[in-house]
Amino acid sequence: MADQPPGIGNGVQSNGFAHGHHPGGNNVVVLDFGSQYTQLIARRVREIGVHSTLLPGDASADRILNEGVGAVILSGGPQSVTQPDAPRCPPGFLALCASSSVPVLGICYGMQLMVDSLGGEVRPSCEDGAEYGRMEVDTAAGATLFAGEGCGGRQTVWMSHGDGVVRLPEGFAAVGTSNQGVIVAVEDPKRRFFGLQYHPEVVHSENGRATLRHFLMGICGLVANWSMQNVLDDQLRRVQSQVGPHAHAICALSGGVDSAVAAALVHRVLGDRLHCVFVDHGLLRYKERERVCEMFSKHLHLSVTIMDRSEQMLARLVGVTDPEAKRKAIGAEFIKAFQDFRDELMQQQEIKPAFLTQGTLYPDVIESCPPPGSGRTHSHTIKSHHNVGGLPKDLQFELIEPLKELFKDEVRQLGRLLDVPEDFIRRHPFPGPGLAVRILGDVTIENKLDELREVDEIFIESIREFGLYDKIWQAFAVFLPIRSVGVQGDQRTLSHVIALRAVTSMDGMTADWYPFEPKFLQTVSSRICNKVRNVNRVVYDVTSKPPGTIEWE
Repeated sequence: MADQPPGIGNGVQSNGFAHGHHPGGNNVVVLDFGSQYTQLIARRVREIGVHSTLLPGDASADRILNEGVGAVILSGGPQSVTQPDAPRCPPGFLALCASSSVPVLGICYGMQLMVDSLGGEVRPSCEDGAEYGRMEVDTAAGATLFAGEGCGGRQTVWMSHGDGVVRLPEGFAAVGTSNQGVIVAVEDPKRRFFGLQYHPEVVHSENGRATLRHFLMGICGLVANWSMQNVLDDQLRRVQSQVGPHAHAICALSGGVDSAVAAALVHRVLGDRLHCVFVDHGLLRYKERERVCEMFSKHLHLSVTIMDRSEQMLARLVGVTDPEAKRKAIGAEFIKAFQDFRDELMQQQEIKPAFLTQGTLYPDVIESCPPPGSGRTHSHTIKSHHNVGGLPKDLQFELIEPLKELFKDEVRQLGRLLDVPEDFIRRHPFPGPGLAVRILGDVTIENKLDELREVDEIFIESIREFGLYDKIWQAFAVFLPIRSVGVQGDQRTLSHVIALRAVTSMDGMTADWYPFEPKFLQTVSSRICNKVRNVNRVVYDVTSKPPGTIEWE
Protein backbone atom coordinates (compact mmCIF):
# COMPACT_ATOMS: atom_id res chain seq x y z
CA MET A 1 0.00 0.00 0.00
CA ALA A 2 1.40 3.42 -0.93
CA ASP A 3 2.29 5.85 1.86
CA GLN A 4 0.55 8.70 0.04
CA PRO A 5 -3.00 8.48 -1.33
CA PRO A 6 -3.04 8.70 -5.11
CA GLY A 7 -5.78 11.35 -5.20
CA ILE A 8 -5.00 14.74 -6.70
CA GLY A 9 -4.34 17.76 -4.54
CA ASN A 10 -2.87 16.18 -1.41
CA GLY A 11 -0.84 19.33 -0.93
CA VAL A 12 -3.92 21.50 -1.41
CA GLN A 13 -5.94 19.77 1.25
CA SER A 14 -3.69 21.10 4.00
CA ASN A 15 -4.54 24.64 2.86
CA GLY A 16 -7.87 24.65 4.62
CA PHE A 17 -10.29 22.19 3.04
CA ALA A 18 -11.48 21.35 6.55
CA HIS A 19 -13.25 24.74 6.63
CA GLY A 20 -16.45 23.28 5.16
CA HIS A 21 -19.41 23.23 7.53
CA HIS A 22 -19.54 19.43 7.74
CA PRO A 23 -18.06 18.45 11.15
CA GLY A 24 -15.69 15.90 9.60
CA GLY A 25 -14.20 18.14 6.90
CA ASN A 26 -14.81 18.89 3.25
CA ASN A 27 -12.96 16.04 1.55
CA VAL A 28 -14.64 13.06 -0.13
CA VAL A 29 -12.75 9.78 0.15
CA VAL A 30 -13.44 7.36 -2.70
CA LEU A 31 -12.54 3.79 -1.76
CA ASP A 32 -11.38 1.86 -4.81
CA PHE A 33 -12.57 -1.75 -5.17
CA GLY A 34 -11.29 -2.13 -8.72
CA SER A 35 -13.97 -0.56 -10.92
CA GLN A 36 -12.97 0.83 -14.32
CA TYR A 37 -14.96 3.91 -13.26
CA THR A 38 -13.40 4.57 -9.83
CA GLN A 39 -11.41 7.64 -10.82
CA LEU A 40 -14.44 8.83 -12.75
CA ILE A 41 -16.29 9.00 -9.41
CA ALA A 42 -13.49 11.12 -7.93
CA ARG A 43 -13.50 13.27 -11.04
CA ARG A 44 -17.29 13.85 -10.88
CA VAL A 45 -16.89 14.94 -7.25
CA ARG A 46 -14.21 17.43 -8.31
CA GLU A 47 -16.47 18.72 -11.12
CA ILE A 48 -19.08 19.53 -8.48
CA GLY A 49 -16.37 21.57 -6.73
CA VAL A 50 -15.49 19.30 -3.83
CA HIS A 51 -11.99 17.95 -3.20
CA SER A 52 -11.68 14.16 -3.48
CA THR A 53 -9.06 11.62 -2.49
CA LEU A 54 -8.78 8.10 -3.92
CA LEU A 55 -7.68 5.34 -1.55
CA PRO A 56 -7.46 1.54 -1.88
CA GLY A 57 -10.54 -0.28 -0.67
CA ASP A 58 -8.50 -2.09 1.99
CA ALA A 59 -7.04 1.10 3.50
CA SER A 60 -7.24 1.23 7.30
CA ALA A 61 -10.15 3.00 8.96
CA ASP A 62 -7.75 5.44 10.63
CA ARG A 63 -6.17 6.34 7.30
CA ILE A 64 -9.57 6.92 5.66
CA LEU A 65 -11.04 9.01 8.45
CA ASN A 66 -7.83 11.05 8.84
CA GLU A 67 -8.33 12.59 5.39
CA GLY A 68 -10.53 15.44 6.67
CA VAL A 69 -13.38 13.33 5.43
CA GLY A 70 -16.87 14.72 4.96
CA ALA A 71 -18.20 11.71 3.01
CA VAL A 72 -17.11 8.28 1.81
CA ILE A 73 -17.99 6.68 -1.52
CA LEU A 74 -17.52 2.92 -2.05
CA SER A 75 -16.70 2.22 -5.71
CA GLY A 76 -17.81 -0.60 -7.97
CA GLY A 77 -15.57 -3.52 -8.79
CA PRO A 78 -15.26 -6.70 -10.86
CA GLN A 79 -15.61 -9.14 -7.94
CA SER A 80 -18.70 -10.62 -6.32
CA VAL A 81 -19.43 -10.17 -2.62
CA THR A 82 -20.69 -13.76 -2.64
CA GLN A 83 -17.11 -15.00 -3.05
CA PRO A 84 -15.04 -15.69 0.09
CA ASP A 85 -12.05 -13.67 -1.19
CA ALA A 86 -14.07 -10.61 -2.20
CA PRO A 87 -12.51 -7.29 -1.10
CA ARG A 88 -14.00 -5.76 2.03
CA CYS A 89 -13.99 -2.54 4.00
CA PRO A 90 -11.89 -2.54 7.18
CA PRO A 91 -13.61 -4.37 10.07
CA GLY A 92 -16.06 -2.10 11.88
CA PHE A 93 -15.59 0.68 9.33
CA LEU A 94 -19.27 1.25 8.52
CA ALA A 95 -20.17 1.33 12.21
CA LEU A 96 -17.42 3.87 12.78
CA CYS A 97 -18.79 6.04 9.95
CA ALA A 98 -22.27 5.90 11.47
CA SER A 99 -21.03 6.84 14.94
CA SER A 100 -18.94 9.67 13.42
CA SER A 101 -21.89 10.92 11.31
CA VAL A 102 -19.92 10.46 8.07
CA PRO A 103 -22.32 9.68 5.19
CA VAL A 104 -21.49 6.69 2.97
CA LEU A 105 -22.61 6.11 -0.63
CA GLY A 106 -22.09 2.66 -2.13
CA ILE A 107 -22.07 2.38 -5.95
CA CYS A 108 -22.65 -0.98 -7.67
CA TYR A 109 -20.27 -3.38 -5.88
CA GLY A 110 -20.05 -0.75 -3.15
CA MET A 111 -23.79 -0.96 -2.55
CA GLN A 112 -23.71 -4.76 -2.50
CA LEU A 113 -20.75 -4.66 -0.12
CA MET A 114 -22.61 -2.34 2.23
CA VAL A 115 -25.75 -4.49 2.17
CA ASP A 116 -23.81 -7.72 2.68
CA SER A 117 -21.64 -6.28 5.47
CA LEU A 118 -24.66 -5.03 7.42
CA GLY A 119 -26.61 -8.31 7.34
CA GLY A 120 -28.50 -8.18 4.04
CA GLU A 121 -28.28 -10.72 1.22
CA VAL A 122 -26.81 -10.55 -2.28
CA ARG A 123 -27.28 -13.29 -4.88
CA PRO A 124 -25.50 -14.05 -8.16
CA SER A 125 -27.08 -13.13 -11.47
CA CYS A 126 -28.01 -16.74 -12.34
CA GLU A 127 -30.90 -16.42 -9.91
CA ASP A 128 -32.15 -12.91 -10.64
CA GLY A 129 -30.71 -11.83 -13.99
CA ALA A 130 -27.75 -9.60 -14.78
CA GLU A 131 -28.19 -6.04 -16.07
CA TYR A 132 -25.76 -4.28 -18.43
CA GLY A 133 -25.94 -1.01 -20.35
CA ARG A 134 -28.73 1.56 -20.41
CA MET A 135 -31.84 0.64 -18.44
CA GLU A 136 -34.94 2.37 -17.11
CA VAL A 137 -35.44 2.63 -13.34
CA ASP A 138 -38.10 4.08 -11.05
CA THR A 139 -37.31 5.93 -7.82
CA ALA A 140 -39.52 6.26 -4.77
CA ALA A 141 -41.23 9.59 -4.07
CA GLY A 142 -40.00 11.08 -0.80
CA ALA A 143 -36.69 9.20 -0.77
CA THR A 144 -33.87 11.17 0.89
CA LEU A 145 -31.42 10.09 -1.83
CA PHE A 146 -33.59 11.55 -4.61
CA ALA A 147 -34.93 14.66 -2.86
CA GLY A 148 -32.67 17.03 -4.80
CA GLU A 149 -33.70 18.90 -7.93
CA GLY A 150 -33.54 16.71 -11.04
CA CYS A 151 -32.71 13.53 -9.12
CA GLY A 152 -35.85 11.41 -8.87
CA GLY A 153 -38.58 10.02 -11.09
CA ARG A 154 -38.29 7.50 -13.90
CA GLN A 155 -34.87 7.78 -15.51
CA THR A 156 -32.32 6.06 -17.73
CA VAL A 157 -29.22 4.80 -15.94
CA TRP A 158 -26.09 2.82 -16.77
CA MET A 159 -26.00 -0.69 -15.31
CA SER A 160 -23.09 -3.10 -15.11
CA HIS A 161 -23.70 -5.80 -12.53
CA GLY A 162 -24.12 -9.54 -12.27
CA ASP A 163 -25.30 -9.78 -8.65
CA GLY A 164 -28.47 -8.43 -7.08
CA VAL A 165 -29.64 -7.42 -3.61
CA VAL A 166 -32.50 -9.68 -2.48
CA ARG A 167 -32.79 -8.83 1.24
CA LEU A 168 -32.00 -5.51 2.92
CA PRO A 169 -30.35 -5.00 6.31
CA GLU A 170 -32.41 -3.72 9.20
CA GLY A 171 -33.11 0.02 8.90
CA PHE A 172 -32.76 0.10 5.08
CA ALA A 173 -35.50 0.79 2.54
CA ALA A 174 -35.49 0.09 -1.21
CA VAL A 175 -36.03 3.42 -2.97
CA GLY A 176 -35.38 2.44 -6.59
CA THR A 177 -36.12 -0.56 -8.83
CA SER A 178 -35.38 -1.54 -12.44
CA ASN A 179 -37.84 -2.80 -15.03
CA GLN A 180 -36.88 -6.33 -13.99
CA GLY A 181 -37.78 -5.59 -10.39
CA VAL A 182 -34.14 -5.55 -9.22
CA ILE A 183 -33.38 -3.22 -6.31
CA VAL A 184 -31.23 -0.39 -7.67
CA ALA A 185 -31.29 2.17 -4.82
CA VAL A 186 -31.33 1.77 -1.04
CA GLU A 187 -31.03 4.07 1.96
CA ASP A 188 -30.85 4.19 5.72
CA PRO A 189 -31.13 7.94 6.39
CA LYS A 190 -30.77 7.54 10.15
CA ARG A 191 -27.27 6.07 9.83
CA ARG A 192 -26.66 8.10 6.63
CA PHE A 193 -26.01 5.02 4.48
CA PHE A 194 -27.04 5.16 0.81
CA GLY A 195 -26.56 2.85 -2.16
CA LEU A 196 -26.99 2.88 -5.95
CA GLN A 197 -26.78 -0.30 -8.01
CA TYR A 198 -26.21 1.76 -11.17
CA HIS A 199 -23.32 4.11 -12.02
CA PRO A 200 -24.28 7.78 -11.46
CA GLU A 201 -20.75 8.86 -12.41
CA VAL A 202 -21.22 7.72 -16.04
CA VAL A 203 -22.71 10.26 -18.45
CA HIS A 204 -25.26 7.69 -19.66
CA SER A 205 -27.03 7.94 -16.28
CA GLU A 206 -29.15 10.97 -17.11
CA ASN A 207 -29.77 12.15 -13.52
CA GLY A 208 -26.54 10.74 -12.13
CA ARG A 209 -24.66 14.01 -11.71
CA ALA A 210 -27.64 15.68 -10.05
CA THR A 211 -27.91 12.73 -7.64
CA LEU A 212 -24.22 12.95 -6.74
CA ARG A 213 -24.52 16.71 -6.24
CA HIS A 214 -27.52 16.23 -3.95
CA PHE A 215 -25.67 13.58 -1.96
CA LEU A 216 -22.63 15.83 -1.49
CA MET A 217 -24.38 19.16 -0.93
CA GLY A 218 -27.85 18.32 0.30
CA ILE A 219 -27.18 15.21 2.38
CA CYS A 220 -23.53 15.66 3.41
CA GLY A 221 -23.53 19.47 3.61
CA LEU A 222 -20.22 19.87 1.78
CA VAL A 223 -18.98 23.11 0.20
CA ALA A 224 -17.92 23.65 -3.43
CA ASN A 225 -14.49 25.27 -2.92
CA TRP A 226 -12.13 23.33 -5.22
CA SER A 227 -11.12 23.97 -8.85
CA MET A 228 -8.76 22.93 -11.65
CA GLN A 229 -6.42 25.74 -10.57
CA ASN A 230 -5.82 23.66 -7.43
CA VAL A 231 -4.66 20.79 -9.64
CA LEU A 232 -2.20 23.01 -11.49
CA ASP A 233 -0.79 24.55 -8.31
CA ASP A 234 -0.46 21.14 -6.67
CA GLN A 235 1.22 19.52 -9.68
CA LEU A 236 3.71 22.38 -10.01
CA ARG A 237 4.65 21.85 -6.36
CA ARG A 238 4.94 18.11 -6.88
CA VAL A 239 7.27 18.45 -9.87
CA GLN A 240 9.44 20.97 -8.03
CA SER A 241 9.67 18.70 -5.01
CA GLN A 242 10.35 15.57 -7.09
CA VAL A 243 13.06 16.98 -9.36
CA GLY A 244 14.70 19.52 -7.10
CA PRO A 245 16.58 22.70 -8.06
CA HIS A 246 19.34 21.24 -10.25
CA ALA A 247 18.33 17.94 -11.91
CA HIS A 248 17.37 17.64 -15.59
CA ALA A 249 14.50 15.73 -17.21
CA ILE A 250 13.58 14.36 -20.63
CA CYS A 251 10.08 14.89 -21.97
CA ALA A 252 8.54 12.41 -24.41
CA LEU A 253 6.55 14.41 -26.94
CA SER A 254 4.02 12.75 -29.21
CA GLY A 255 2.30 15.78 -30.71
CA GLY A 256 -0.96 15.19 -28.86
CA VAL A 257 -2.60 17.31 -26.21
CA ASP A 258 -1.43 15.09 -23.34
CA SER A 259 2.30 15.35 -23.95
CA ALA A 260 1.96 19.03 -24.91
CA VAL A 261 0.26 19.89 -21.61
CA ALA A 262 2.71 17.75 -19.62
CA ALA A 263 5.62 19.49 -21.36
CA ALA A 264 4.17 22.96 -20.71
CA LEU A 265 3.58 22.18 -17.03
CA VAL A 266 7.00 20.68 -16.34
CA HIS A 267 8.74 23.36 -18.44
CA ARG A 268 7.17 26.00 -16.20
CA VAL A 269 9.10 24.46 -13.30
CA LEU A 270 12.32 23.30 -14.96
CA GLY A 271 12.81 25.72 -17.85
CA ASP A 272 15.93 24.81 -19.85
CA ARG A 273 16.46 21.74 -17.64
CA LEU A 274 13.66 20.03 -19.60
CA HIS A 275 14.86 18.33 -22.81
CA CYS A 276 12.04 17.44 -25.21
CA VAL A 277 12.36 14.60 -27.70
CA PHE A 278 9.99 13.44 -30.44
CA VAL A 279 10.49 9.84 -31.58
CA ASP A 280 9.45 8.99 -35.13
CA HIS A 281 8.68 5.30 -34.70
CA GLY A 282 7.53 4.73 -38.27
CA LEU A 283 3.93 4.31 -37.12
CA LEU A 284 2.80 7.91 -37.47
CA ARG A 285 -0.11 9.32 -39.43
CA TYR A 286 0.26 11.10 -42.77
CA LYS A 287 2.89 13.91 -42.47
CA GLU A 288 2.56 13.76 -38.67
CA ARG A 289 6.26 14.37 -38.02
CA GLU A 290 6.35 17.59 -40.06
CA ARG A 291 3.10 18.90 -38.61
CA VAL A 292 4.05 18.17 -35.00
CA CYS A 293 7.47 19.81 -35.27
CA GLU A 294 5.94 22.94 -36.77
CA MET A 295 3.32 23.12 -34.01
CA PHE A 296 5.87 22.78 -31.19
CA SER A 297 8.32 25.30 -32.62
CA LYS A 298 5.72 27.93 -33.59
CA HIS A 299 3.26 27.66 -30.73
CA LEU A 300 4.91 26.22 -27.61
CA HIS A 301 8.40 27.53 -28.37
CA LEU A 302 9.99 24.35 -27.06
CA SER A 303 13.30 23.09 -28.32
CA VAL A 304 12.61 19.58 -29.62
CA THR A 305 15.08 16.90 -30.73
CA ILE A 306 13.78 14.56 -33.46
CA MET A 307 14.88 10.93 -33.28
CA ASP A 308 14.13 8.66 -36.24
CA ARG A 309 13.71 5.13 -34.81
CA SER A 310 11.39 3.81 -37.49
CA GLU A 311 13.83 1.14 -38.66
CA GLN A 312 14.44 -0.20 -35.14
CA MET A 313 10.76 -0.06 -34.19
CA LEU A 314 9.50 -1.89 -37.26
CA ALA A 315 12.23 -4.50 -36.82
CA ARG A 316 10.86 -5.23 -33.34
CA LEU A 317 7.37 -5.71 -34.78
CA VAL A 318 8.15 -8.17 -37.56
CA GLY A 319 5.87 -11.18 -37.13
CA VAL A 320 4.19 -9.73 -33.99
CA THR A 321 0.41 -10.07 -34.12
CA ASP A 322 -0.70 -10.13 -30.46
CA PRO A 323 -1.84 -6.64 -29.29
CA GLU A 324 -0.22 -6.97 -25.87
CA ALA A 325 3.07 -8.06 -27.44
CA LYS A 326 2.92 -5.07 -29.80
CA ARG A 327 2.44 -2.61 -26.97
CA LYS A 328 5.26 -4.06 -24.88
CA ALA A 329 7.67 -4.11 -27.85
CA ILE A 330 6.83 -0.49 -28.67
CA GLY A 331 7.19 0.59 -25.04
CA ALA A 332 10.60 -1.06 -24.83
CA GLU A 333 11.85 0.63 -28.01
CA PHE A 334 10.60 4.02 -26.83
CA ILE A 335 12.53 3.67 -23.59
CA LYS A 336 15.64 2.55 -25.51
CA ALA A 337 15.37 5.73 -27.60
CA PHE A 338 15.11 7.90 -24.48
CA GLN A 339 18.08 6.14 -22.91
CA ASP A 340 20.12 6.75 -26.07
CA PHE A 341 19.08 10.41 -26.02
CA ARG A 342 20.17 10.68 -22.38
CA ASP A 343 23.55 9.17 -23.28
CA GLU A 344 23.97 11.69 -26.11
CA LEU A 345 23.26 14.56 -23.71
CA MET A 346 25.86 13.12 -21.36
CA GLN A 347 28.48 12.98 -24.08
CA GLN A 348 27.74 16.35 -25.66
CA GLN A 349 26.75 18.50 -22.68
CA GLU A 350 27.74 16.43 -19.63
CA ILE A 351 24.08 16.33 -18.62
CA LYS A 352 22.50 13.11 -17.39
CA PRO A 353 18.73 13.45 -16.92
CA ALA A 354 17.39 11.07 -14.31
CA PHE A 355 13.71 11.85 -14.98
CA LEU A 356 11.34 11.06 -17.85
CA THR A 357 8.19 13.14 -18.35
CA GLN A 358 5.18 11.40 -19.93
CA GLY A 359 1.65 12.55 -20.73
CA THR A 360 0.10 9.47 -19.14
CA LEU A 361 -3.63 9.84 -18.43
CA TYR A 362 -5.75 8.04 -15.89
CA PRO A 363 -7.60 5.88 -18.47
CA ASP A 364 -4.16 4.50 -19.47
CA VAL A 365 -3.50 3.61 -15.84
CA ILE A 366 -6.95 2.08 -15.34
CA GLU A 367 -6.87 -0.16 -18.41
CA SER A 368 -3.27 -1.24 -17.82
CA CYS A 369 -4.05 -2.37 -14.25
CA PRO A 370 -0.78 -1.23 -12.63
CA PRO A 371 1.35 -3.54 -10.50
CA PRO A 372 1.31 -3.92 -6.71
CA GLY A 373 2.20 -0.70 -4.96
CA SER A 374 -0.01 1.45 -7.17
CA GLY A 375 -2.93 1.20 -4.77
CA ARG A 376 -5.26 -0.45 -7.34
CA THR A 377 -5.25 -3.97 -5.93
CA HIS A 378 -8.63 -5.19 -7.21
CA SER A 379 -8.59 -4.16 -10.89
CA HIS A 380 -8.62 -6.30 -14.03
CA THR A 381 -6.29 -5.59 -16.95
CA ILE A 382 -8.04 -4.39 -20.10
CA LYS A 383 -4.90 -3.73 -22.15
CA SER A 384 -1.33 -2.72 -21.33
CA HIS A 385 -0.68 0.79 -22.58
CA HIS A 386 2.85 1.22 -23.91
CA ASN A 387 3.57 3.99 -21.41
CA VAL A 388 2.25 2.05 -18.39
CA GLY A 389 2.00 -1.74 -18.67
CA GLY A 390 4.37 -1.72 -21.66
CA LEU A 391 7.31 -0.21 -19.80
CA PRO A 392 10.37 -2.43 -19.27
CA LYS A 393 11.46 -3.40 -15.75
CA ASP A 394 14.90 -1.79 -16.17
CA LEU A 395 13.48 1.66 -16.85
CA GLN A 396 16.52 3.65 -15.61
CA PHE A 397 14.37 6.77 -15.23
CA GLU A 398 12.15 8.14 -12.50
CA LEU A 399 8.83 9.05 -14.10
CA ILE A 400 7.22 12.48 -13.97
CA GLU A 401 3.53 12.02 -14.84
CA PRO A 402 1.61 15.14 -13.83
CA LEU A 403 -1.55 14.08 -15.71
CA LYS A 404 -1.87 10.47 -14.57
CA GLU A 405 -4.87 11.17 -12.35
CA LEU A 406 -6.73 13.23 -14.96
CA PHE A 407 -9.07 12.53 -17.86
CA LYS A 408 -8.71 13.99 -21.34
CA ASP A 409 -11.15 16.86 -20.91
CA GLU A 410 -9.52 17.78 -17.59
CA VAL A 411 -6.17 17.85 -19.36
CA ARG A 412 -7.65 20.25 -21.88
CA GLN A 413 -8.83 22.51 -19.03
CA LEU A 414 -5.35 22.36 -17.53
CA GLY A 415 -3.83 23.18 -20.91
CA ARG A 416 -5.87 26.36 -21.16
CA LEU A 417 -4.61 27.44 -17.73
CA LEU A 418 -1.08 26.87 -19.07
CA ASP A 419 -1.81 28.88 -22.24
CA VAL A 420 -1.39 25.87 -24.52
CA PRO A 421 -2.78 26.89 -27.95
CA GLU A 422 -6.20 25.65 -28.97
CA ASP A 423 -4.65 23.83 -31.96
CA PHE A 424 -3.11 21.42 -29.47
CA ILE A 425 -6.03 21.30 -27.07
CA ARG A 426 -8.64 20.40 -29.70
CA ARG A 427 -6.62 17.63 -31.41
CA HIS A 428 -8.20 14.20 -31.44
CA PRO A 429 -6.35 11.60 -29.35
CA PHE A 430 -3.76 9.49 -31.13
CA PRO A 431 -2.38 6.37 -29.42
CA GLY A 432 1.30 6.27 -28.46
CA PRO A 433 1.81 2.98 -30.34
CA GLY A 434 0.44 4.77 -33.40
CA LEU A 435 -0.85 2.79 -36.34
CA ALA A 436 0.48 -0.46 -34.84
CA VAL A 437 -2.76 -0.82 -32.86
CA ARG A 438 -4.88 0.16 -35.86
CA ILE A 439 -3.53 -2.62 -38.05
CA LEU A 440 -4.80 -5.98 -36.89
CA GLY A 441 -2.01 -8.49 -37.26
CA ASP A 442 1.58 -7.97 -38.44
CA VAL A 443 2.06 -4.28 -39.29
CA THR A 444 5.22 -4.80 -41.36
CA ILE A 445 4.01 -6.90 -44.28
CA GLU A 446 2.73 -5.65 -47.65
CA ASN A 447 1.92 -1.93 -47.76
CA LYS A 448 -0.43 -1.77 -44.79
CA LEU A 449 1.08 1.30 -43.14
CA ASP A 450 1.09 3.41 -46.30
CA GLU A 451 -2.45 2.41 -47.21
CA LEU A 452 -3.75 3.10 -43.72
CA ARG A 453 -2.08 6.54 -43.68
CA GLU A 454 -3.85 7.45 -46.92
CA VAL A 455 -7.21 6.21 -45.68
CA ASP A 456 -6.85 7.99 -42.34
CA GLU A 457 -5.98 11.28 -44.03
CA ILE A 458 -9.01 11.05 -46.33
CA PHE A 459 -11.29 10.24 -43.39
CA ILE A 460 -10.05 13.07 -41.14
CA GLU A 461 -10.01 15.66 -43.92
CA SER A 462 -13.56 14.66 -44.90
CA ILE A 463 -14.65 15.13 -41.28
CA ARG A 464 -13.11 18.61 -41.28
CA GLU A 465 -14.72 19.42 -44.64
CA PHE A 466 -18.17 18.51 -43.29
CA GLY A 467 -17.58 20.64 -40.15
CA LEU A 468 -17.68 17.66 -37.78
CA TYR A 469 -14.17 17.58 -36.31
CA ASP A 470 -14.97 19.36 -33.03
CA LYS A 471 -18.16 17.32 -32.55
CA ILE A 472 -16.22 14.05 -32.47
CA TRP A 473 -13.96 12.86 -29.65
CA GLN A 474 -11.82 10.60 -31.84
CA ALA A 475 -11.93 9.32 -35.41
CA PHE A 476 -9.64 6.89 -37.21
CA ALA A 477 -9.39 3.99 -39.63
CA VAL A 478 -8.54 0.35 -38.87
CA PHE A 479 -6.84 -2.05 -41.29
CA LEU A 480 -8.61 -5.41 -41.10
CA PRO A 481 -6.78 -8.71 -41.74
CA ILE A 482 -9.24 -9.84 -44.41
CA ARG A 483 -9.73 -9.45 -48.15
CA SER A 484 -12.96 -8.75 -49.95
CA VAL A 485 -14.12 -9.53 -53.48
CA GLY A 486 -15.00 -6.38 -55.41
CA VAL A 487 -15.47 -4.92 -58.89
CA GLN A 488 -13.27 -2.00 -59.91
CA GLY A 489 -12.80 -0.92 -63.51
CA ASP A 490 -15.03 -3.81 -64.67
CA GLN A 491 -12.53 -6.23 -63.19
CA ARG A 492 -12.71 -8.57 -60.24
CA THR A 493 -10.60 -7.49 -57.29
CA LEU A 494 -9.57 -9.21 -54.08
CA SER A 495 -8.55 -6.27 -51.92
CA HIS A 496 -8.34 -4.98 -48.36
CA VAL A 497 -11.18 -3.97 -46.05
CA ILE A 498 -11.00 -0.81 -43.94
CA ALA A 499 -13.13 -0.11 -40.86
CA LEU A 500 -13.87 3.49 -39.90
CA ARG A 501 -14.49 4.46 -36.29
CA ALA A 502 -15.68 7.76 -34.81
CA VAL A 503 -16.89 8.21 -31.25
CA THR A 504 -18.21 10.86 -28.91
CA SER A 505 -17.13 10.86 -25.28
CA MET A 506 -16.58 13.07 -22.24
CA ASP A 507 -13.60 11.31 -20.75
CA GLY A 508 -12.68 8.23 -22.77
CA MET A 509 -14.04 5.83 -20.16
CA THR A 510 -17.32 5.43 -22.02
CA ALA A 511 -18.05 6.31 -25.63
CA ASP A 512 -20.82 6.24 -28.23
CA TRP A 513 -20.34 5.82 -31.97
CA TYR A 514 -20.96 8.98 -33.94
CA PRO A 515 -24.15 8.90 -36.08
CA PHE A 516 -22.84 10.16 -39.43
CA GLU A 517 -25.40 11.12 -42.04
CA PRO A 518 -25.59 8.59 -44.93
CA LYS A 519 -24.31 11.28 -47.32
CA PHE A 520 -21.06 11.58 -45.38
CA LEU A 521 -20.49 7.82 -45.26
CA GLN A 522 -21.24 7.54 -48.97
CA THR A 523 -18.77 10.34 -49.76
CA VAL A 524 -15.90 9.09 -47.62
CA SER A 525 -16.32 5.48 -48.75
CA SER A 526 -16.24 6.53 -52.39
CA ARG A 527 -13.15 8.66 -51.85
CA ILE A 528 -11.26 5.90 -50.11
CA CYS A 529 -12.04 3.20 -52.64
CA ASN A 530 -11.25 5.51 -55.56
CA LYS A 531 -8.00 6.96 -54.19
CA VAL A 532 -6.39 4.17 -52.16
CA ARG A 533 -5.06 1.30 -54.16
CA ASN A 534 -5.90 -2.21 -52.89
CA VAL A 535 -8.91 -1.08 -50.80
CA ASN A 536 -12.31 -2.06 -52.18
CA ARG A 537 -14.59 -2.12 -49.13
CA VAL A 538 -15.26 0.27 -46.23
CA VAL A 539 -17.30 -0.58 -43.11
CA TYR A 540 -18.34 1.62 -40.17
CA ASP A 541 -17.98 0.51 -36.53
CA VAL A 542 -21.19 1.09 -34.52
CA THR A 543 -19.96 -0.35 -31.21
CA SER A 544 -20.07 1.69 -28.01
CA LYS A 545 -17.60 1.51 -25.12
CA PRO A 546 -18.37 -0.73 -23.35
CA PRO A 547 -18.57 -3.45 -24.62
CA GLY A 548 -15.79 -2.44 -27.02
CA THR A 549 -12.84 -0.17 -26.33
CA ILE A 550 -12.30 2.93 -28.44
CA GLU A 551 -9.24 1.53 -30.22
CA TRP A 552 -9.54 -1.96 -31.70
CA GLU A 553 -6.35 -3.18 -30.02
